Amino acid sequence: MKIGSAFGYSPFDRAMRWIGRFLPKGLYARSLIIIIAPVVLLQSVVAYVFMERHYQLVTRRLSSAVTADIAALIDIYERYPQDRDATTLTRIASERLQLDVDILHDTDLPPPAPKPFFSILDETLSEELRRQVDRPYWMDTIGRSNFVEIRVKLDPNTVMRVLTRSSQAYASNSHIFLVWMAGSSLILLAIAILFLRNQIRPILRLSEAAEALGKGREIEFRPRGAREVRQAGHAFLEMKRRIERNLEQRTTMLNGVSHDLRTILTRFKLSLALISQTPEVEDLERDIDEMTRMLEGYLAFARGDLGEQAIVTDLRPLLEEQQLDAERQGHATSLDIVGDPMITVRPDAFRRLLVNLVANAARHGDRIEILANHETRWLVIHVDDDGPGIVPEMREEVFKPFFRLDEARNQDEGGSGLGLAIARDIARAHGGDITLGESPLGGLRATVRLPA
Repeated sequence: MKIGSAFGYSPFDRAMRWIGRFLPKGLYARSLIIIIAPVVLLQSVVAYVFMERHYQLVTRRLSSAVTADIAALIDIYERYPQDRDATTLTRIASERLQLDVDILHDTDLPPPAPKPFFSILDETLSEELRRQVDRPYWMDTIGRSNFVEIRVKLDPNTVMRVLTRSSQAYASNSHIFLVWMAGSSLILLAIAILFLRNQIRPILRLSEAAEALGKGREIEFRPRGAREVRQAGHAFLEMKRRIERNLEQRTTMLNGVSHDLRTILTRFKLSLALISQTPEVEDLERDIDEMTRMLEGYLAFARGDLGEQAIVTDLRPLLEEQQLDAERQGHATSLDIVGDPMITVRPDAFRRLLVNLVANAARHGDRIEILANHETRWLVIHVDDDGPGIVPEMREEVFKPFFRLDEARNQDEGGSGLGLAIARDIARAHGGDITLGESPLGGLRATVRLPA
C-alpha cells in the first residue's frame, strides 16, 4: 500500500486539499479564478516564449553590429597610422556609427566590473567581442542606465574607449511585455466581473429565499439568470408550494380532529357535571383535564404554528412574562437581557418555546435564571435551573417526541413528553436550535440560539 493512500488520500489529493485552504470560498471569487487564471497563464507562456525569442534574436544582431563597428574602428586605427591623432577616427565613429570613441594613452584596462546576475546583453556582447575583436576588453553594461561602455586594449599603453547607447546594442522589450500582460489581464478581469456578477446574483437570491423559507419568513422571489439557475429556482418554488400545500392539508385535518375530540371531551364534562360529586367523579374529571392538556400538546406539536408570519418583536415583554409566571409558582427567577431586545420571530410560536423551557425548569428546580444576549447576529437565550439535571448521554434523547426520563427528571407532574420536542421544533423552524448542558446553578441549562 502506498504511503499517500494510507489515510484514503493520494499525495495529489492532499496537495489539492492543502491548496484549497488558501483559495477563496465564495463562488464569485472561485469563478473569477477559474476564468482568469488559465487565460493569464497561457498568455504569459505564449508572450514570454515569443517575446523572449524575439528579444534574444534582436539583441544578438544589435550586439553583433556594434561589435563589428568597434572591430572596424580598430582596423582603421591600426592600418592607417596617419589617423592616429584620433580626429578622423572620432569623426567617423560619431557621424557614421553613432559611437563616442576616445583613444586613451598611458593607461590600462580597469578592474573587471560587477556582472549582473542574469543579463542577455552582457552575455551576448561578451561573446561577440571575443569572436570579432579577440583582444583584452573591459565592459560595463550596468554603470549607466542608458549607455554601454566598452574598452579595448590596443597595445600595452593604449586603450580605445567606446561609449554607445544601450538601444544600439540591446532590445529592451520588458515594458511591452508588462504593459501587454497588465492591460489584457485588466480587460479580462473587468469583463469577467461584469458578467459573473450578473450570473452570481440570481444564485444569491435563491439562497436568500431558501434561508428565509427555513426561518419561516416570506420573501419575494422570481427565478432569473442562466437556464440552469432558473430551473433550480422553479424547482425551489415548486417545492415551496408542495410544502405549503402539505402543511395546509395537515393543519385542516388537525383542526377537524381537534374539534371532534374537544366535542367529545365537552360531552364527558357535561355528563359528569350532572352526576353527584364523588371521589370517583373527581378522578374522572382530573383524567378529562389531563386528556385535554395532552390533546393540546399533541396538536401544538403537529401544527408547529407554521402558518404564523415572522415579525419584529420585542423580546423583553416575552421574557418578563415568563419570569412573572415562574415567580407566581414560587420559584426565585432572575432575568438579564444584553443587547438589542428587538428580534424577528413568529411571536406565538416563540412564546410557546419560552413557556416550555421555563416550565421545564420550574418543574424540576426551585431557582431559575434567564439570560438573553443579542449583541451579534444571533440571539442566545440560556434558561438555567438548580434541579437534578440530565446525564450527558441522555441530553439528545429527551428531544424525541413522547420521550420521558425515569430518573434524572421527575415525571410525577405528568405531561406528554413533548415540551422539549416542541421547543426544538420551533427553534429549528426559525433557523436555529436548542442544546442542553451543565448549568452554573448545578442543574440543567437549555440554550436557544436563533438567527435574528
